[in-house]
Amino acid sequence: MRYVKVLWEHEFPDDPVLYLSELGEDGYEVRKVQLYRDGRSEWADGHHETATAGLSEIPFPSVEEISSQSACRAELITSEEFERAWSDARAKA
Repeated sequence: MRYVKVLWEHEFPDDPVLYLSELGEDGYEVRKVQLYRDGRSEWADGHHETATAGLSEIPFPSVEEISSQSACRAELITSEEFERAWSDARAKA
């Protein structure tokens, strides 16, 4: 598994500003957490989605490819960092 954090800098009040994804060996998302400017969070996995949080249907791009977009910064994170965000998001549900 790989874990990625993507910061999206924008001014859209209803869109997430931070995404954390757990990726399988095939590059597809296994689990995802979305964090919003107002403190809300949403999560998705193979059994749960919301109207605005779902797993991508295509393989996740590389950290370099994501970071090449001017409004995005991506980095690899530890499984522990992902698990903390995952637990927090699910506790708020």
